[in-house]
Amino acid sequence: MSHVQGPDSGGRPRIDALDVLRGFALCGILLVNVKPIANVDAGVVRTTDAAGADGLAWLGYLADQRFFPIFSLLFGIGFSLLLESASARTDRPRVVLARRLLVLLAMGLAHMFLLWRGDILTIYAVVGLVVLLPSTWLPRWAVAVLAGVLLVLPPFVGSNGVVLVPGLFLLGSALTRYGVTARMERATWGPVMLGAVFAVLAVPALWVQVRLSAESDGAAFSTALAVAGLLVAGAYVCGMLALLRTPLRPALQAVFAPLGRMALTNYLTATVLVLLVSRLLGTPPETWSTVTVLLIAGGILAAQRVLSGLWLRRYRYGPLEWLWRWATWLRRPALSRQGESEG
Repeated sequence: MSHVQGPDSGGRPRIDALDVLRGFALCGILLVNVKPIANVDAGVVRTTDAAGADGLAWLGYLADQRFFPIFSLLFGIGFSLLLESASARTDRPRVVLARRLLVLLAMGLAHMFLLWRGDILTIYAVVGLVVLLPSTWLPRWAVAVLAGVLLVLPPFVGSNGVVLVPGLFLLGSALTRYGVTARMERATWGPVMLGAVFAVLAVPALWVQVRLSAESDGAAFSTALAVAGLLVAGAYVCGMLALLRTPLRPALQAVFAPLGRMALTNYLTATVLVLLVSRLLGTPPETWSTVTVLLIAGGILAAQRVLSGLWLRRYRYGPLEWLWRWATWLRRPALSRQGESEG
């Protein structure tokens, strides 16, 4: 069975596992963001209630701050893969990357000010310009060391959330530069063993998070949440990579890969769909049960999966992905699959 889906614009084969992981992370991110997006009229960015007022506390512990680390890691991986492709196509690859990040910044700002203040694309673009792009001049060992520092320091000082993004970006970049990304499709026992380590370490971290969730020490809880989030995210990534080496691979690809290949389009359209559903329901989002949130997220993701699959049968990229690529290279890329041989 081929583990690639045909070449990208730079002639490099697609890595199916990255599309699957991206689609998987997208599902979790939407699940966590449904209530915050629907609370747009409140004027503040609300976070989900991990305690679970309707008896489904386990959902918060499985989802809150567990999926954005995966998405951030994949962003760093994709950035370095694009650098490789750009280096083979132009003498000024960093100009291409800078332009790509500036276009992402424009999309993020539009999303933030027009739809939802909790947009992550703006943060990704700024961190990419300030941290990720300059890191391309550093040796890979320095990038790996800096990634470790930036992942350990924020939880240690009681921070969480977006402050982990720089470290995750650099970790993804280091994985690509050390060749780990290129080998992930062939790895079996590595993800299994590493995933087991993450899972074992996540158990006490989750226990501490549960204990601190009822206390007033916000700094300690933030540290526990950040540590548990990273460990659970690591277990998710390794578990998914291990499952992709089993007979479940075709099913996982069928469910998640189309969502992942159109992640930008699906991320932005999900905001519009959540806002529409919120208006149709007409009830305050803070009163929604976890079951309601699951139904909303599940319905949106199911629709996006169907539409993504239908779109990708005819076109090489999602609509926003195509525009982003066009702006990145300043050349209109081929969109239609007509006459394209399927690999």
